[in-house]
Amino acid sequence: MAATGVAGRLEDELGRLDAAGLRRGLALPAGVDFSSNDYLGLAGDAGFAAEVARRVQRAAAAGEALFAPASRLLRGHLPVHARLEERVARFKGAEAALLLSSGWQANAALLTGLLRPEDRVLSDERNHASLIDGLRAARCERVVVPHLELEAYARALAAPRPAGQLFVVVESLFSMDGDLAPLADLAHLCRRHDASLLVDEAHATGLYGEPRGSGRIEACGVEREVLASVTTFGKALAVQGAAIAGPRRLIELLVNRARPLIFSTALSPLLAHAAEAALDLAEREPERRRRVHVNAGRLRARLADAGLGVERAGSPIVPVVVGDNRRAVEVARRVRERGFDVRAVRPPTVAPGTARLRVSVHADHGEAQLDGLAAAIVEELAR
Repeated sequence: MAATGVAGRLEDELGRLDAAGLRRGLALPAGVDFSSNDYLGLAGDAGFAAEVARRVQRAAAAGEALFAPASRLLRGHLPVHARLEERVARFKGAEAALLLSSGWQANAALLTGLLRPEDRVLSDERNHASLIDGLRAARCERVVVPHLELEAYARALAAPRPAGQLFVVVESLFSMDGDLAPLADLAHLCRRHDASLLVDEAHATGLYGEPRGSGRIEACGVEREVLASVTTFGKALAVQGAAIAGPRRLIELLVNRARPLIFSTALSPLLAHAAEAALDLAEREPERRRRVHVNAGRLRARLADAGLGVERAGSPIVPVVVGDNRRAVEVARRVRERGFDVRAVRPPTVAPGTARLRVSVHADHGEAQLDGLAAAIVEELAR
């Protein structure tokens, strides 16, 4: 007897996902990690873990609270939060910063707290889902711009102005294609058209910029031309949490208007201590981010030599486009069986027909591991 009601709808929807090759499930880690965003290799670093433990122990010995079961406005704001916000502001070359519990929450807080319905926002077509949903929630006028097409940005910026303000929202390093936004060019366009630039630095944090390694904003020298940026701790820094950095007046406004901050429990002090340690390490050991790029170049060269259409120069995010959803899943499964943890990425995360292996290169990958992964991908794609 066929299921009816809600149960029937659940079966139908799961069946449609199966038919399209889009059903997903949770899988435990297995093999060498080439799928997570642990670019600097901190997640499994014993020295980093020991440093975090020392900081937590010192805080406990000093009588500091290690838990914050309240929102920031209701006794959840602790000295470690204030200290970390000052640390992030220096890291990003900004006046102030505001902590939140995730990158998604930070993007939502920034966009809904800052934007008004009369504002017009230019959003890159491949922006992260958190930016897309944040703009929807802000109820502003949204203009989706073809991916990193500067001429399209220029035309949209030159269109008759809305009653409100004009903004451009973009990622600095795109998480699925691994390509880089031309921030200097976008900043120039924004300056020419009196627009404000908002940048999500989630995947660039810790990988770009000298001397701090704070991201592409630092690397492109546009710190004074970006109104606000979002830094996440859960990728290269291997710690949960995020922060918005920008002018002090903007941060003060968000404290009063950003619902994701006002109505959420504060970031765990334990994680705040870990984030401080990760920021210190990222600045103290620049060779880690340099090694990431060397490793990425090696893997890209091996895949390009095999004719897989991978660019030789690029970021540590290496997309190997397969196309068909089921084939991408099958190739990823076979590569995992050979000891390399690579996952398939399918629509709607990427465009239809571009299902892929999304390979993430880390500082702690060895040459043999990089070469072995390249060989596994090439051989399994040929099967």
